[in-house]
Amino acid sequence: MLIKRVNFNDFLEEFERHGRKDQFSYNGKKALFDYLEQLSEDIGEAIELDVVALCCEFSEYKNLKEFNRDYSYSIGHDVDCVDEIYDYTTVIPVGDETFIIQDF
Repeated sequence: MLIKRVNFNDFLEEFERHGRKDQFSYNGKKALFDYLEQLSEDIGEAIELDVVALCCEFSEYKNLKEFNRDYSYSIGHDVDCVDEIYDYTTVIPVGDETFIIQDF
């Protein structure tokens, strides 16, 4: 197996190459890239860049209202703050009210 280290520009290009450039905001892609780099370092293993899998595994939300629209039924209530979501899944802060979650 060959592994290629990618930088953020390579990461952006892969999203575009796979027709997924609008899947996450620019800041969302930066936050996801930073998260994956840190995760790789923490576990001591390379992570394969699979854009389609990332798009299926993670979702970006502009605010809690969007999140609650998708998940309040699943968890049985609306959440009042992003911190509550950490009880259910991985949360990647993007900025202001925006965040990415690992879908569950």
